Amino acid sequence: MTDRPSSEVLRVDVEGGVATLLLERPEKRNALGPAFWADLPRFMAWLDGEDDVRAVVLAAAGPHFSVGLDLSAFGGIGGGADDPRGAVAANRALFESVRTMQASVSSLAACRKPVVAAVHGYCIGGGVDLITACDVRLAAEDAIFSVRETRIAIVADLGSLQRLPRIVGAGHAAELALTGRDVDAQRAARIGLVNDVVDGGGDGVRKAATALAVEIAANSPLAVQGTKAVLAANDGRTVEQGLEYVAWWNSLYLRSDDLTEAMTAFREKRDPRFTGR
Repeated sequence: MTDRPSSEVLRVDVEGGVATLLLERPEKRNALGPAFWADLPRFMAWLDGEDDVRAVVLAAAGPHFSVGLDLSAFGGIGGGADDPRGAVAANRALFESVRTMQASVSSLAACRKPVVAAVHGYCIGGGVDLITACDVRLAAEDAIFSVRETRIAIVADLGSLQRLPRIVGAGHAAELALTGRDVDAQRAARIGLVNDVVDGGGDGVRKAATALAVEIAANSPLAVQGTKAVLAANDGRTVEQGLEYVAWWNSLYLRSDDLTEAMTAFREKRDPRFTGR
């Protein structure tokens, strides 16, 4: 494995094919500041490139997953009427800042390895942006979700408005985004925002997410990554176009060592040992 990236607000540990990426700013309830937005894409690129990593768990240290954007760090991001750069330059800088943060969130979705979010405590604003970019979401019983932006006079712009409707449907997404209300873990499960609610707080949900990631990591890396790619490619395509895409994918990757190993292991009545080749 290559050298792991370092950060003041993120930590990554790898064991048994599963990487745990930890939001590590508990004293600020994992508020998402400049260091986070800069570091997340670096970590995801590293995880994407490591063959030993087959699945990723996104979790958080402390009592809360994330309270969202660190407003104290971004208070002056938009400039003002007296901005020395001028209105156009200030607006351009704001646009570029938003696009940078959007790309940071999207690095979770772009990672070829499946990402499982383990949520406990508050998951607000930018926290929801993060988990909607993940492939699977689990919640502790104490988890509270909120697309909070309308309550602070902002239009959510980091992915929730684009990804939530595909996860919970248009009606639920509109309700959450327009009201900014808090939603508990049980309601989140009922509307499909999370796959399951587990006991044990932050430790419990992280263990459950790790167990799920271990199950994923036991499968062929080629097949797992191909399945994630094909699922993502369905967006904006008709069923027929999606079928053509998966036929194209399998025409490239179906004749793999992993497939031979799967057939051999079946005949020999043992667990397969996949290599990703």
